[in-house]
Amino acid sequence: MRYSKGFKASIVRKTMDGTGRTVNEIAKECGVHTATISAWIELYRTGTLSLDGSDAIPPSHRHPGEKLALLLESKTVATDEVGDWLRRRGLHSEHLPLWEQELISMANDTNKTNKDDNTALRKENKRLQKENERQKQALAEAAILLTLKKKYQNLFEDDKEG
Repeated sequence: MRYSKGFKASIVRKTMDGTGRTVNEIAKECGVHTATISAWIELYRTGTLSLDGSDAIPPSHRHPGEKLALLLESKTVATDEVGDWLRRRGLHSEHLPLWEQELISMANDTNKTNKDDNTALRKENKRLQKENERQKQALAEAAILLTLKKKYQNLFEDDKEG
């Protein structure tokens, strides 16, 4: 999964903002593994990752998880600081509502897809149960026929001996 430089920088900034939150807490909050965050911190320390918020990935091409994290983070920013927050992340004010709609439609599409899949699986399950029942009946009939065949042979063997 590829994260933008801006997202990486925002996560590293969270680890160094002086609030005392651990990397584990930030990882749980953002949905990024702690090892990944530790690697980003190391990139920052070596000078490979800049915290200026410059980003090579345009806002429209960001990963849905990153979009959700930014949307959630934007809800915690005071209204008078939103402009500065957007500039630091290379965003415009119209990105947030668009992403919100995009994520809602993705969730709805996923729900519809899951519902369609469940319906198909229920039909397949019902078909397989019918087939299983048919095979059980055929097996029972075959067992009865074998039993009758053995009894029939035994019945006439007694007559031949006498």
